[in-house]
Amino acid sequence: MKSILIIDDDPLIRKTISSHLSRQGFETRTAEDGESGLEAQAAHTPDLILLDVRLPDLDGLEVLRRIRDKTPRAVVVIMTAYDDMKTTVEAVKSGAFEYLVKPLDFVALDLTIEKAFKVKSLEEKVDYLVSEMQKEYLIDNIIGRSPQMRDVFKLIGSVAGSRTNVLVQGDSGTGKELVAKAIHYNSPWKEEPFIVINCSAIQDTLLESELFGHVKGAFTDAVSETKGKFEIAGKGTLFLDEVGDVSPNLQSKLLRVIESRDFMKVGGEKVLKTDARIIAATNQNLRALIDSGRFREDLYYRLKVVEIRLPSLRERKEDIPDLVAYLLEKINRDLRKNVRKIPPEVMASLMDNPWRGNVRELENALIRAVILARGDVILLENLPMETDEKKPCSRDLVSLEQVEKDYIQYVLTAVKGSKTRASQVLEISRPTLDKKIKDYNLII
Repeated sequence: MKSILIIDDDPLIRKTISSHLSRQGFETRTAEDGESGLEAQAAHTPDLILLDVRLPDLDGLEVLRRIRDKTPRAVVVIMTAYDDMKTTVEAVKSGAFEYLVKPLDFVALDLTIEKAFKVKSLEEKVDYLVSEMQKEYLIDNIIGRSPQMRDVFKLIGSVAGSRTNVLVQGDSGTGKELVAKAIHYNSPWKEEPFIVINCSAIQDTLLESELFGHVKGAFTDAVSETKGKFEIAGKGTLFLDEVGDVSPNLQSKLLRVIESRDFMKVGGEKVLKTDARIIAATNQNLRALIDSGRFREDLYYRLKVVEIRLPSLRERKEDIPDLVAYLLEKINRDLRKNVRKIPPEVMASLMDNPWRGNVRELENALIRAVILARGDVILLENLPMETDEKKPCSRDLVSLEQVEKDYIQYVLTAVKGSKTRASQVLEISRPTLDKKIKDYNLII
């Protein structure tokens, strides 16, 4: 039962409101002045407070401010017989949810209380989701007990507290973005934005605008001024995924931003400052790109102040059982399923598989297995892998491109054509998915 505290010096008003709210199913308490109201609020933490502005001992707005100082999320509705703009403005500035004028209209009171509880419920859900999101990227939740992953954990812990630029290198699907988020959400700046930009998914001519923003009229489609990712990131983190695909021209501009900590919008003249930490990631050999003249060596050293190399899954097979348990929990939650049992022969098969697509391939295989499972047990036949019963012969072998095409089509079918859900399952950006659908001529 939700509780409401009524703070008013008029005993008739307290009794009338209390009787009305009790009939509506609320638990009520009353207080006749500001001090007793503050004591009741501290002792019982009501879900909502109805507060009169004119009280015999304290000004109602002072009571409101003191309540909000101690309980910032307290829901307070102000009541007053004096409908003046100054009081209204002060009440809202001090954190009042709503402002009701006496004599109270009980229909308006009921609607206000209903609205207040709906908003409070939404805020609690958002708080929960933010908390869960941050939990996802705690170091403890990056799965792995192998020596290679322990080294990764140490590096995350070492760099999280500084604004040092970090270069994360590893094969596709090893979890580079997960590591970047772990660094950000374990840092003192975790409340600041974490901004992701996939450098390979955006044309070079548009990538500059995405990074730095543009002013109105900077190019044909620039109908208004736009903020770039550096500006949006503020004091947070800018994650440059697939940084090896940045063109040489843009590399020089990126280098300048890192060195000077300032930039200009495309077509603009005003110099803007940035405090964002840069975490870059790539699955390419940047040393080879430098040798071939496709990547600037000075930018490479600016990005890799600290370098984190992620091992492939085949290099840390001892982590597979823990990864499977973690991923199954996540998949069951997302798909609202309860498939959790894995026979020993299935786990052995998972351990033996080369997993060229790393953790991402393992997760996709488990998603497929959970979708196809008839009960709560994953069988070998549910996994998209060759088993002892069926060894491939040469005519069964297909290109990696064909495997990718078939699997993307499978995922699109499983999610009933939802590109948003398919992008989440495949862990690729929406533009990348659109391009693959077009290139492979897939059916949605």
